[in-house]
Amino acid sequence: MHTNPHHTSLVAVGDSFTEGMSDLLPDGSYRGWADLLAARMAARTPDFRYANLAVRGKLIGQIVDEQIDVAAAMKADVVTLVGGLNDTLRPKCDMVRVRDLLTQAVETLAPSCEQLVLMRSPGRDGPVMERFRPRMEELFTCIDELAAKHGALVVDLYGAPVLGDQRLWDVDRLHLTAEGHRRVAEAVWQGLDYEAESDWRAALPSALPPNWMSRRVADARFAKQYLVPWIGRRLTGRSSGDGRAPKRAELAAFTEEPRDHDA
Repeated sequence: MHTNPHHTSLVAVGDSFTEGMSDLLPDGSYRGWADLLAARMAARTPDFRYANLAVRGKLIGQIVDEQIDVAAAMKADVVTLVGGLNDTLRPKCDMVRVRDLLTQAVETLAPSCEQLVLMRSPGRDGPVMERFRPRMEELFTCIDELAAKHGALVVDLYGAPVLGDQRLWDVDRLHLTAEGHRRVAEAVWQGLDYEAESDWRAALPSALPPNWMSRRVADARFAKQYLVPWIGRRLTGRSSGDGRAPKRAELAAFTEEPRDHDA
């Protein structure tokens, strides 16, 4: 049953997942699930307003310091918060601190909006996922508890097997493809009680797995283009989001015009 919701504004908070990497547009900008969701909400509501404060590479402490108070002050109908996963992927991670910061974020955002949306983030199938799964599930338990306490909606992407399919992940192995982002947008859309437009949980068509040589070529490309630069940033204390402004810093009338953020 759907209640024909009427939301006039949306603010998205988080890291690269919410910024929209790797849903790349021809002009070099990123779209992503939050922009897709905003476009669909705007099509139903005149004068719909949208802000996306997410910046790639941000840890939960940076999200709290740089985005949470700004988002709360916007008093939007809907606020989405996805953060903490970057922390769990670091070699050293203080999960107590992550939980405390996430709690602080939720306690600030929940009273400021009509509906706070949290997510159990998807994870790409493979050895990296298995290594960090315990931390991720600890994070998700915290999210579930906070949602129950503060009346937030939890969109369970982690529990959808299709979002673990490697074909929905970009060559960097960290970010969803355009189809992956489309499915996330549909998941949030349905979670907000809009009428379903597709089955975002539907499995992809069966396909033969890549052969040994194709996997090795992909591994080499991944290491050169993504893994080595990522290690370099970790060793020097840098982040891919350093100095980068949010893609949509103001809560303003929605437009799909590209923003000035490099690929």
